[in-house]
Amino acid sequence: SIYIIITGSSLVFNRLKSWGIPESKLICIPIGVDTKLFNIPSAPKREKIRKALGFKKHEIIIGSFQKDGVGWSQGNIPKYIKGPDLLVESLEIVSKKVPISVLLTGPARGYVKNELSKRNIKYKHIFLNSYQEIANYYNALDLYLVSSREEGGPKAIVESMASGVPLVTTNVGMASDFVVDQVNGGLVDQFNPNSIANKIMQIIKHPSKDQLIRRGRQDVMRADWEVVAQKHWEKVYKPALEELNENINF
Repeated sequence: SIYIIITGSSLVFNRLKSWGIPESKLICIPIGVDTKLFNIPSAPKREKIRKALGFKKHEIIIGSFQKDGVGWSQGNIPKYIKGPDLLVESLEIVSKKVPISVLLTGPARGYVKNELSKRNIKYKHIFLNSYQEIANYYNALDLYLVSSREEGGPKAIVESMASGVPLVTTNVGMASDFVVDQVNGGLVDQFNPNSIANKIMQIIKHPSKDQLIRRGRQDVMRADWEVVAQKHWEKVYKPALEELNENINF
């Protein structure tokens, strides 16, 4: 009785298909991003935001804005599907090679904060009053890290690419649909901290980082909300309304 199932990634599309859902019932449309809100900042704007947050010029700022604790309070119990253990362990490895600081947003980040403190890794955690505020915090980053073991998106993939932030992500959700390793970001196929840390170092030291950033912004434009909204209309809602109208007339 279901008309269509919309998924944001080819990875989940193929998984659902393998579970026996007819391909005719499936459609893949990525999660959208507002590319006007999330955009590449000017150098002065970027420095102003970093300075306001208390980061030093020599520090490499790595962002993680995804909820990864159980519940909606402190989040001291980790939600392992989101990979908070991989996050802190990979950051510990990186912190021994280059000076890093971690910028966190979102609720339930207690586990990550506790583990970063144990490892003497500097971090700042910000609670947002509105979703729109998060765009400014992307502008402060040198790299965004997704260490999840499972995702439907996440939105952070397209948000960071649109914001001109080099991305390192595990191969989950939409990652392989958007990220071409070493071309517009870093893609990690293994869920272990050494692999993630090695990829972080590769992207930090990438010889053509400006080109990687520009390519990331270019490649994410197909997820702009105007493009995504049009796909929803043309591939889902318009055919559904036409079919409904035919059945009513019948």
